[in-house]
Parts: sequence; C-alpha cells; structure tokens
Amino acid sequence: MPPTTIKKVLNPKTLKKGRPSQNRIDEGDDLEEWKKSKQLLRPKDQLELTEPELKDVIARQLNTNNPLAPENLVVFNHGTGAFELVPPFGPVVVIYESQGTQLHKESEEAKQQVIDQGLDPAILLEDAESVELKVENEEEFLGEKEGEEEPAVGEETEKVEGEEEEEVEGEGEEGEGEGEGEGETEGTKAEDDEDTKSHTTGKPKKLTNQFNFCERAALTYNNPMRAQETQTIPPPMGTFSGNVLQWIIYDAYQQDYEAQQLEKELERERKEKEKAPVSRHQALTKKIAGKAQLSEAVQGRVAECWKVLERMVNQNTFDDIAKVDFMKPLEEGAVCLFTLKNPSFPDYICMTDSAVMCVDTHPKYPYMIVIGLYDGSVRVYNVQATCKYPAFKSNSVTNKHRGIVWEVKWAPDLPDGEMNFYSVAEDGCASCVKFHPKQPLIYLVGTEEGNIYKCSTAYSSMFLLTYEAHHMPVYRIDFNMYNSDIFISCSGDWRIKIWEDNRLEPLFVFDVGACVGDVKWAPYSSTVFAAVTSEGKVYVFDLNVNKYKPICVQAIVSKRRNKLTRITFNPKLPIIIVGDDKGCVSTLKLSPNLRIPCKAPKKQQHLDQWTMQCMKLDKLLSLVREPAKLDLPEDTAESIES
Repeated sequence: MPPTTIKKVLNPKTLKKGRPSQNRIDEGDDLEEWKKSKQLLRPKDQLELTEPELKDVIARQLNTNNPLAPENLVVFNHGTGAFELVPPFGPVVVIYESQGTQLHKESEEAKQQVIDQGLDPAILLEDAESVELKVENEEEFLGEKEGEEEPAVGEETEKVEGEEEEEVEGEGEEGEGEGEGEGETEGTKAEDDEDTKSHTTGKPKKLTNQFNFCERAALTYNNPMRAQETQTIPPPMGTFSGNVLQWIIYDAYQQDYEAQQLEKELERERKEKEKAPVSRHQALTKKIAGKAQLSEAVQGRVAECWKVLERMVNQNTFDDIAKVDFMKPLEEGAVCLFTLKNPSFPDYICMTDSAVMCVDTHPKYPYMIVIGLYDGSVRVYNVQATCKYPAFKSNSVTNKHRGIVWEVKWAPDLPDGEMNFYSVAEDGCASCVKFHPKQPLIYLVGTEEGNIYKCSTAYSSMFLLTYEAHHMPVYRIDFNMYNSDIFISCSGDWRIKIWEDNRLEPLFVFDVGACVGDVKWAPYSSTVFAAVTSEGKVYVFDLNVNKYKPICVQAIVSKRRNKLTRITFNPKLPIIIVGDDKGCVSTLKLSPNLRIPCKAPKKQQHLDQWTMQCMKLDKLLSLVREPAKLDLPEDTAESIES
C-alpha cells in the first residue's frame, strides 16, 4: 500500500505578509543564523595599495562613443554585385529627414541654374541679396568688370527712344494678334526674340517670382445637411448549442456541395428551356438522369454512414489499445483508512477486484463507507464489522453503470431509517454531484460538456436550472459552509468560478493556468477556499484579502511525474489532505496567517464567530451583485420600457 506522508509546508514565521514559505527550515536554524556576527570577507586576489595610492583620485570621462557599435560592417549591393562598406554608426540618431529646395550660391547646381536663366554667373555676390537686386546692379557690375566707357547723352537718348519704339511696336503687334486670334503664336515669337536679344546684347532678363500667384475662386453656399432616421424591426435572436465533431463538419460540407451542384443543375436546365423548346422525350430523359444522380448521392451518403459505424465498431473492439494508460483497467484496487497517529501503515484495508475511483464516508456513521469502481459497480463497506466482504455490492449485470463511476455521495436517511446514496458515472456524461446542505431534495450535477444542472430527486425527467459554467468537463462542485446559496466549481479549462443560486452569471472567475482537479470551501472561514491543479500545486484564496490572486501557492509534488487530483479540509483541525494520481496522500498544516478568525467590532462584542463570518461574506457579495430588478405588474413594466 502507498504510504502517507506528513509535510509541514506553510511556515507561519515567513507568512506574516500573506506569502508562503518556499524553504522548509527549522525555526531553531533561523535563530542560530541570526545570532552569527557579520564578518567581512576579503578576496584573495585583492591588491594592496599604499596610502597615497588610496587617496589618489582617478577621473573618468564619459564620451558619446558606443562600445557596442559594430565596426567594418559590410553589406552586399545587388546592383553592383559586390560588398560595400557601411559607414560607422555615430551617436546621432536621425528622427526626421526631408529634401529641401534651397541651393548654396557657390554650388555648381546654382551656377548652372543662373546660366540656364540667361544670366552671368558673376552676379552671384557674396552678400545675401535677392535676385532682383542683383539684376538691377548688373550694368554697373558688368561695366566695372569689362572696363567699358559710359555712352554719351545723345546716344543714351537715342537708345532709350529706340527701346520705346520697339516696345510700342511690340504692343501694336500684340494687339493685332489678339484681334486676329493669333496672340499666342506672336507672343511666343516675341518672347523668343527678347531672349535672343538678351543673349546677343548681354542685357539681363528680369526674374519673376514663381511663388507669387493668385488663384481665382468663387465662394458659394453649401446646401444644409439633413439627418434622416429610419426604424427597423430588430432581427430575431435565439440560443443555439450543439457538438461540433469531425463527421458533423464533413456531413455539413457534403450537404453544401450537393446543394451547390443541384443549384447549378437547375440553373443550366432553366437556360436550356429558355433557348429552345424541349420535347417530351428529352424531358423524360433529363428526369431519369436527375433521379440517377440523386440515387448516387444517396448511395454515397449511406456509404459514409457505414464507414462511421465501422470505425465505431473497431474502436469498441480495440478499446484497450486505442486509449491512454490512465484508462487502462487495473487488476485490483484498495480502500485504505489511515490515522494521523500512524501515517506509515493504514488501519483498515478493503480490497476490490477493480480500481477504486471515488469514496465517501457517512456523516452520521463514520464506519460506513461507499465506493465507486472502474467497472461501473458500487460497494458499501462496514469497516467496524469486517473489511474483507462488502455489506452491499451492486449486481454485475443489471444494477451497475456502464462506465466509470466518478463520484458517490451519501444522502439523508429515508423515513424508515434506511441509508441511501447516489452515484454518477460516465455512461450519462456526468462527472460530479453535490447535494444542497439545507434542501435534501436539491442537488447539482456537473457534466463533461461543462454545464451544471440543478436537479431535484422529486423530478427525474427535467432540470430545474442549467448553468453554462465551463468549456470543458466540470470536476468538482462544493457549497459554502456559511451561505448555502453560494457554491464553487472547477474544470479542466483552468478556471475556478463562484456562483450564486438562481443567477446564471458567475460572481468570481479565477484562472490558475492549469487543469483544476478539485476545489473545496474552508470550514473555518466563509471567504477561504483551496484548489489543486495538474501541475502539482495547491492554491489558497481568501476573497476578503485579495479578490484577484491567491494568498498562497505551494508546490506539493513534481509536475512532471505526478498530478494532484483531490483535496479536502479537516472539519476540526487546520489540516489539508491532498491526493495525486500515483496513489500518494500528503497531509499539510495551514499557517496561522491563513486561518485568522474574525475580530468583533468594539460596539458588537456579543457577536459570535458564525455571525461575523456570514456578515463578512454578505459584505463581499454586495460589491459584485447586480442591483435587483423590481417586481412590477406587466402593464407598468411595458409602459416603462416604451
């Protein structure tokens, strides 16, 4: 039999701030370490310096050089087909860069633009004057450069008159061109003549400002916008749920493909009827061809169904080969009853011919235990009388489940004093069951689909309420000790949820990052619960301290080899019992910081611990509950909604 180990995991000395102790060190060792005096250790390779050397100040200079910048970095240029050296990275980072339009006056490009405009490059003066000012001073600048003499007064007058005559003639020609409709051609010729004269005579051309322009536009009034609203009837909504399996997806694609082919066939027939009249013989032939095509589709559908049935038969035949080691049945099982006074060997051992999957002890008669087995049968043992033979054993043919029994629970005794119990198994997709602590007829059932059903022993054909709780199998459900309307659930989808009776939305949701095998409310506090995960860790939550994170996380077993599956609280002692999938049971002692009782207020010292725990839970629930709806008559409610 696997031994039971007792471990002290949670050290109260290191959990004063609500954090678990990760090192299991005795308190006496901690005291000895604190008593030791602190000594400075001197490295063996330390240099011995003189007094002047120690007083010498060594200055450090910071620079902008990047010691991590790469050197001699090359990249391959596909245009040239060779490697090119990349310039070293500087301390400056270019955030924004834009190409401008300004040029330096001494650059080659600026000189080329002056030459293209018909000017002499010598007019580029060193001062920052405008281009128009340079053009006005060009005659004086060129006169000094070439050494020409100033013309006489008569010559200058004649030259001016000649220029005026040329301008008058140009204006006349332009006017005539406009009158005749050939202004553009003559104007262009005049400009070409002026450019030719400026080049021959050396007279500079006046530059125009290209950015000084005026855009003509008309301002009009815009039509005012009008808002148009329409009211439509909202589309109908409904809740749909179903199982999406591989063969269901395949059947849906097959039906869609057949519908598309049928639609194409009907469209082709319609077009043929529109083109030419169809004789009776041709119509009969097409009808026969359509029936043949339909029969082929039916035959293909039947063949697919036979394939699915064949696969199901093969899976049932080779079930022991297809499934994993966990589903492999064991030759025998055992129920071991331990005591904390002797953890090395059990006091009672009940041997079974199949693996034991669940067990429950009668609350009134602790020597009566009921177990559920792997083969679907249930047994009841009276360990006070004998452990070799069960007091009750289900029939192996008719009175047994057709799947694994996941949980068994004792129910209240019948009026005639007989004991009875309930069991849930894999043959009905049920994974766990929990009875209401105050209403013996009401119980909750968790399923492998993730739903939780509220049922009654008086109505076996219908559910009282359905909670869409999880997306994977629900492993355990437990009611709160201080408020029977509050219950908690855990699932393989890594989540723990706290529910309130008759409320379809959870009050709290916790994600622990691993499959949660079991969860239990603490018997000493209304806001404390604990859970175990497949990673071998125990999580302890206290909603009164932190509503978002656990106050204690402790690794019990190695997550590579073992997985924790069950957890329970001792109803009287501050002890937690944890079990894993390898048959090992660990006993943990809670730290005093995790089981601090409530302190009564100064003005309410007469309150007992039970009342204060109930008040603490109600205060916490008031923060997350939605405001209750008023029960109004139907006419009043409809008038308010309208």
